[in-house]
Amino acid sequence: MARVREVYYYDYGADFGLSGYAGALAGRTGLRLDEDVTLALAAARAADEDVQLGRDARILLESGLPDGALHTVWLAAVRRRFDPALEGTDVRSWLRRVSDACPPRDLERDPYEVASLDEVRPVVAEDELRDAVTAEIEANAAGLGRAVAVPDAVPALLRVVREADADLGLRLFLRVAKSYSVLLGKDAYDRLTELGRRLAYPPDAVQKTLEVRWPPVDPGRRDLGIGRFGVQMLAAVFRGTEWRHLGTVRENVLRVIDADYGDVPGSYAAVLLEDLRRLLDSPLPDTALSTLWRAVTRRTYATGQDEFDADVRAWFELVAAECRELLTAVDPCYLPYVSPARTDAAEAVLRELREAGHGEPADVRAVVPLLADVVTTVDPDLGFRLFLQLLSAHAVPVTGARRARFLELAGRLGYGPEHVEDHLPDPRS
Repeated sequence: MARVREVYYYDYGADFGLSGYAGALAGRTGLRLDEDVTLALAAARAADEDVQLGRDARILLESGLPDGALHTVWLAAVRRRFDPALEGTDVRSWLRRVSDACPPRDLERDPYEVASLDEVRPVVAEDELRDAVTAEIEANAAGLGRAVAVPDAVPALLRVVREADADLGLRLFLRVAKSYSVLLGKDAYDRLTELGRRLAYPPDAVQKTLEVRWPPVDPGRRDLGIGRFGVQMLAAVFRGTEWRHLGTVRENVLRVIDADYGDVPGSYAAVLLEDLRRLLDSPLPDTALSTLWRAVTRRTYATGQDEFDADVRAWFELVAAECRELLTAVDPCYLPYVSPARTDAAEAVLRELREAGHGEPADVRAVVPLLADVVTTVDPDLGFRLFLQLLSAHAVPVTGARRARFLELAGRLGYGPEHVEDHLPDPRS
C-alpha cells in the first residue's frame, strides 16, 4: 500500500517536526538548556499545531535504531546545545517524554480542505526517496565530516534514512548541515530544493540558512525561477494603484529584488539594475521613459501617495540605488555591469511589434513605436519583455499561432515558457 504523505507547506511556513524543533533549540541563547525546558518547548510547538514533532519522535522510537545512532544524530542536529546524557537520561527515554508532550492528533480539516490537499498530495515511493536522500548524504559526506563536531554523524544519518524514515532523514540531514554551516554546491542545493518540492515542504524548510557555494551573479541570466523579472516585474508590482495594498513604495521595490526564489542571491536585483541602466543610459528622452512606464503600468495619473514616480527618471535612479545596496549586502565583491545585448533577436521582436501596431487597442498601438525604439537602440530582449508586460497590463489576449511564436521567441532569448504564460491572459478565460 502506498504511503499517504502530508502536504507540509499547507500547515507550515518554515522547518517543522523534529528538525524544526532541533533548529529552535540550537538557536536559543542564554543559559544551558535542561530537560524541563526542552519538554516545555516541545509541548508549546505541539500546541501551536506542529503535529509532526510528536510523529517524528514516535518514528524514531518505533525504529530499530540503536541508542548510539539516535544520540549521535540528535547531538549533530542540535549542535550539542542539549544532550540528554548530561541530564542523567538516555536519548530514547528523552524522546519518549517528547512524544508524551506531543500526543498523537490530526489537524481538523473540512471536506473542502481534504479534497484540495488530496489533489496535490505528494506521491513519492519510499525506496526512491531513500535512494535519493542517501545519495545526497553520501555526496556531502566529506563536508559533513570536516564541519560537524560529532563523530560518526554521517553513518548515523544514513541509518535514520535506511532504517527509520527517509523523509525525516532528509530533514535531519538538512538541519545538521545548517547547524554546522556545511557548505554545499549549487547542484546539491538544486537537487535538495527539488526533493523538498516533491515532498511538499515549505521552501524555507530546505533553503533558509543553508550555506551554498553560489556561482557569480550574472545580470544576463534569463533562466530565473519565476516568470517575470527585471523592469517588467517592477511594472507588474506597481500596476495601477494595487501596490498600495502590499506595503510602502520601498517594501514593494524590495519584493522585486530582495528574494532569490532559489536562484543566486542578488540575481533579481542584478537583472533589474541592468534593465534600468540600459534605459537610463539610452538616447531615449525623459518623455519617452515616462510614456513607456505609464503604459506598462497603466498608471496614467500620479496624485497623492501615487506621486512617487512622477519623475520617472528620478524614480528609476532611486530603484537602481536600492538594487546596488542589496547587491553590496549579498556579494560585496560584485561590480555591476551590463551584459551584451541580444541583437540577434531584434528582427523577430520587431516583426511582432509591427503586427501589434495594426490590430491592438489604441492604448497599446500608441506605445508600439516606443517599444520599437527600445528594440533598436537599447536591447531587443528588454523590448520584448516590456511588450509582454504591455499586453498583460492591458489584458490583451494572445492565442494560437501568435502565442506559439511568443513562446518560441522566449526560448531563443533564454526564458522558460512560464515567462510568457505568467504575462499573458489565459485564452480560455
